[in-house]
Amino acid sequence: MKAVVVCPGRGTYGKGELGSLLRLHGAKRDLLAGYEAIRAEAGQDSLTALDGAARFEVARHTRGDNASALIHAMTVADVRDLRGVEVVAVTGNSMGWYSALAVAGALAPVEGFRLANGMGALMQAALIGGQLVYPHMGDDWRPDPARKAGLLALVGEIGARPGHVFALSIDLGGMLVLAGNEAGLAAFEAAVPKAGQFPLRLPNHAAFHTALQAPVAAQGQAAFRGLPWQQPKVPMIDGRGEIWWPRASDLGALADYTLGHQVVAAYDFTRAIAVAAREFAPDLFIVTGPGTTLGGAVAQSLVLAGWRGMRSKDDFMARQAERPLLVSMGREDQRGLVTG
Repeated sequence: MKAVVVCPGRGTYGKGELGSLLRLHGAKRDLLAGYEAIRAEAGQDSLTALDGAARFEVARHTRGDNASALIHAMTVADVRDLRGVEVVAVTGNSMGWYSALAVAGALAPVEGFRLANGMGALMQAALIGGQLVYPHMGDDWRPDPARKAGLLALVGEIGARPGHVFALSIDLGGMLVLAGNEAGLAAFEAAVPKAGQFPLRLPNHAAFHTALQAPVAAQGQAAFRGLPWQQPKVPMIDGRGEIWWPRASDLGALADYTLGHQVVAAYDFTRAIAVAAREFAPDLFIVTGPGTTLGGAVAQSLVLAGWRGMRSKDDFMARQAERPLLVSMGREDQRGLVTG
């Protein structure tokens, strides 16, 4: 069975995921020991202390320097558990790109962790701006291009106002992740109607994938451009929908993209999934843990791409019931489908 692996980004390790790293992967001492050594060297809380805490603390567990490490570790460990599938490509959402590099072999596991952990720490230390989420699809997941275009026009108009910084951060299936300074965020919140919990501010999130992150990008380039980058063993699809092929990737360009464009420009996760579907025609999309929230964005992206004739949530659910197109390893009822 051919599969595309999708690596989740920030925000996927929540209260329900507390303890999952040690429960599922505590025996992978060879992998975790290298990660713990990097955390100890940086004077950071250990993964064991974070994942094994008595209770989930938003202020502690959602920090960039902690959340990035937990999510990356869970992703790479989950991939080691895959059985009965042929991974034909790897992609990720936002910081999930750092995980994709390690999963695909463009960085050795310990170096992939060094990058994810280090960039998370740099972003947390700077914490420039903020992020919010707002939907452009309805509950039926039927594409509404006019609504999306209208929202993006509003984003551009707000971002052009004096003293306002506001832009698209991530095109995430049926959601727009938007980022900017406080003036920009507040202006958007005032301009759009409430839709349930949306617009929703994301705690401990900076204005990722916008020009506000230029100082973080510069620090990242100084710290991590010299990592031992390698040719990926499987194709990787980045946040522009570009494919990095094994034995044919320019490693200097890969480092430049990862530490430059990927940090300061919008991340098009929707396009990455569409490219994965059309170019690799997988039997299955596998979203690694932790959490299950990214599964919806993958499904919505497939609907937006019209993959296999799907045009709505009902279409996706019918296909999923007939034969799973999507497995979230963070779901106990689905994990066994790909771990044997």
